[in-house]
This record gives sequence, C-alpha cells and structure tokens, in this order.
Amino acid sequence: LGLAAGFSPGPLMALVLAQALRFGTREGLKVAAAPLITDLPIVALSVLLVGAAAGVAEGLLGAISLAGAVFVAWLGVSSIRTTGVEAGRPDEAPRSWTRGAAVNALSPHPYLFWVTVGAPILLRAWGEGPLVAAAFLVGFYVSLVGAKMVLAVAAGRSGGRLRGGAYRVTTAVLGGLLVVFAVLLGLEGLRLLGVLPA
Repeated sequence: LGLAAGFSPGPLMALVLAQALRFGTREGLKVAAAPLITDLPIVALSVLLVGAAAGVAEGLLGAISLAGAVFVAWLGVSSIRTTGVEAGRPDEAPRSWTRGAAVNALSPHPYLFWVTVGAPILLRAWGEGPLVAAAFLVGFYVSLVGAKMVLAVAAGRSGGRLRGGAYRVTTAVLGGLLVVFAVLLGLEGLRLLGVLPA
C-alpha cells in the first residue's frame, strides 16, 4: 500500500519532482518527507471519521479538496511562470517543508486513503495488538516516503543536466500537471459537497 501510494501520480509527487529539479535533491527529499509531518493528525481524524456519518465526512473532504485545489493551482502557475533559472541555482527560497506539508494536508487523497482503507486496517491491527498496529504504520510510511525519496533523488540527479530551455520546459510541464491536479481536486471537492453529480 505504501509503495503504491508513493509512486502514484498526484500533487505531492509533482511537487517532489519540481522541487528536486529546481532546487536540488535535498529539497525534493524534504517534500517527500512531508507525510511524516502532516499525517499524524490525518490518521487520527480519519479514525474518528470512520465512525462518523458519511455525509459529514464527505462534506469535510469536499472542503479540504477545494482548499487544496486553490493551493495546488497556485503552485502550478508559479512553476509555469519560472524563468530561465538553472536547476540547482534557485532565485528564491525553496520553502520545501512548508510547501510539501501544505500540499499533503490540503489534498483529500491522504484522508480518503485513511478513511476508506488505512483506518479500518489500523483498527483491525490494533485489535491484534499495539505492536501489530505499529508495524503496519512503520511499514506503510517507510514504503510511502521511501518511494517519494527515490523519485526525488532521480529528479535531482537529472536536474544538473537540464539547462536553459530544457529546464523551463520541464518546470512548465510539471506546473501544468499541478494545474491539472488542481482542477481534478476541485471537481472532486464539488462532487463530495454534492454540487456535481457523483
């Protein structure tokens, strides 16, 4: 489950790649570690939501999706507007921890995973014993964060070969992907809120 989530395309993966290309491997690794910062409250909230009414849970996820869509769209437009800065030579502070944490916290994907899959597994594991639950959590996050870190290292190493026009095209494509993910998050939020049909 962790590897599947780690290698799945999404806003956090796009940000991992964009930060690693623009600011270097270290900044990509910081974004990859974002779930370690933001997921504790997400896991706790999801365990509580498992027992809550579906309508309340969907409304909360819808609001998170819409907020995430706005933030991810801003990141995408910023990446598209990047000028001819060479990879590894930033013209601004990377703020990778902040951006990674915000993207992960404002994306509905961690909430959806934990409400639908993770929390039920965690609760069953807890029934087997605290060590079993801890083993599930550790295994999941080692796999999830490890997969994102592999992508950050790969992007960071290739970033040194991207200069000038190639770098601008790459960051523009990644920015475009972030905008696409923002639109999808927005549509998902509107569906969860009942504005659009499911």
